[in-house]
Amino acid sequence: MTHGTFCWNELNTRNAEAAKKFYGETIGWTFDKMDMEGGGAYYICMQGETPVGGIFTMEGPAFDGMPEHWFAYLDVDDVDKRTNKAQAHGATIIRPPFDVPDVGRIAIVKDPSGAVMGWMTPVSRP
Repeated sequence: MTHGTFCWNELNTRNAEAAKKFYGETIGWTFDKMDMEGGGAYYICMQGETPVGGIFTMEGPAFDGMPEHWFAYLDVDDVDKRTNKAQAHGATIIRPPFDVPDVGRIAIVKDPSGAVMGWMTPVSRP
C-alpha cells in the first residue's frame, strides 16, 4: 500500500447475511468471519485467496438514519500526524485514531466539504 492511495472498501449494512448472499451469488465472493472487539462480527470479502473488502453491520443509535453504503479508506503514512494536520486544515475528526488488532490504526475524518472517509495506517507496509 502507498500513502495517499485508497486501500480498503467496506460495506456498511444492517443485514450482513443478505449482503453476503447477494455478493456471493453475483460476484462470487466468499467470506471470512472476524470477531470484533466488543462483540459482533466483521466479514472479509474474498476473491479467491485475495481480500477485496469488508462487511460491517451498522448497529446502535450512532447509525440511526444513516443509509447503507460503501465506505472507503485511504492509506496514510502516520494516521495520528495526518489527522492533526487535517484538523488544522478544517477537517472534523469524527473518530480519533484507534487501533484494530492485525489491521492497523484508523481514524474517521470529515473533510471541510463534508465528505467522510476512513484514514488508515496499515499494520504492515511494504
